[in-house]
Amino acid sequence: MTGLYPFRLGLQHLVIYRGQPVCVPTNRTFLPQVLKQQGYATHMIGKWHLGFCKWECTPTYRGFDSFFGYYNSMEDYYNKTYDNGYDFRDGKDVYRAANGTYSSYLYTERMEQVIASHDQRQPLFLYLPFQNVHEPLEVPKNYSDLYPNIKDEARRTLSGMVTALDDAVGSVVAALKKKGLYEQSLIVFTADNGGWVTYGGNNYPLRGGKFTVFEGGTRSVAFVHSPMFGQKGFRYDGLMHMVDWFPTLVEASGSTYTDPDQDGVSQWSSLQTFSTPSKRQEVVYNLDLSIDPIQGRAAIRVGDFKLVAGFPGLYPDWYKPGQITSDALANISHLAHQISDTGHINWSGVSETLIAMEPPIFCYLFNVTDDPTESKNIYDKHPDIVQQLEARLAYHKTRYVPPDFPPYTPEADPSRFGGVWTPGWC
Repeated sequence: MTGLYPFRLGLQHLVIYRGQPVCVPTNRTFLPQVLKQQGYATHMIGKWHLGFCKWECTPTYRGFDSFFGYYNSMEDYYNKTYDNGYDFRDGKDVYRAANGTYSSYLYTERMEQVIASHDQRQPLFLYLPFQNVHEPLEVPKNYSDLYPNIKDEARRTLSGMVTALDDAVGSVVAALKKKGLYEQSLIVFTADNGGWVTYGGNNYPLRGGKFTVFEGGTRSVAFVHSPMFGQKGFRYDGLMHMVDWFPTLVEASGSTYTDPDQDGVSQWSSLQTFSTPSKRQEVVYNLDLSIDPIQGRAAIRVGDFKLVAGFPGLYPDWYKPGQITSDALANISHLAHQISDTGHINWSGVSETLIAMEPPIFCYLFNVTDDPTESKNIYDKHPDIVQQLEARLAYHKTRYVPPDFPPYTPEADPSRFGGVWTPGWC
């Protein structure tokens, strides 16, 4: 939404949890605001999770003509509740009719309404961050029944959730064709992180998973589809980061917007031809100095090489579905709750097994082109490369905004707002 790395916004420390009086800074321009200035109708359906402690943080104040979805990081797919509060809106209004309907069905129905009622004289931007496949793992039984061969229950449910998502994406294409918009449409399908291995996710043979800076937690696939492309079926291997979507989509839309402070670079020319080299040679995975006051937590890639300095995350290994032992899962859960509650880790009370494989400080260097599974730590063999990447981190530290990670605010409790998660407490 901003084209900025999280460490430039003070949002690099985990995510925005419920009841935290924080949101993406309101002085930052959002992608739909730029497109709206160029005459676009802008609509959002799905998960927000960019903060909602005051109305100015919410979608219809940040460039969207309409919003249909929820504010928090997660919720029940059917009853739309999270931590004893209801969380679903149509615009600014609480939308009780969402209760009882599986989310992807609900979003598909609203998407079809938005597209069918769209004035074709105006260009359209539809942002559709589906809830699938985030935990909790929930899906109608007819979807999970498609995978009787998968014995691991979490993986079987997740597979059904992916198929439900596939059907929803198919419905988007069908709605565009029915309206006569498909031939002029650009469809981007992308993810924000790797699979969560304790909830059926599978990143193997990549290392780690969601909540780590290893490739299994950060590398994801995407596709861009449009009948306007002269050729189809090309694979683009150029380096790209999530922040690049902002300037890429602005250029693709024919809009003009420049912000020298942005971290994103437009990849539009490369995505059109699949032969133009990527304009990006560097990615900052994260820069968070709050875990450890001396070294902190950081990861950066320049060219082929990736440096990890500090705590890399909760999942240090290579996991196949159902492979995590109950002991490791219990310890990971223990640490995750510590981080969720306090933003910090206290290693006391954690089993020696987990500490042995995941101490709080790490130094890694990988050639992720030759070794995408991060199985060969070459940190000690290439001090010159380590020094070069550390110099780049030192530069980014000059642009660093300290994490804005306040504690839970009792004023946010849904009991103060009729049992609903509601803005207005910061």
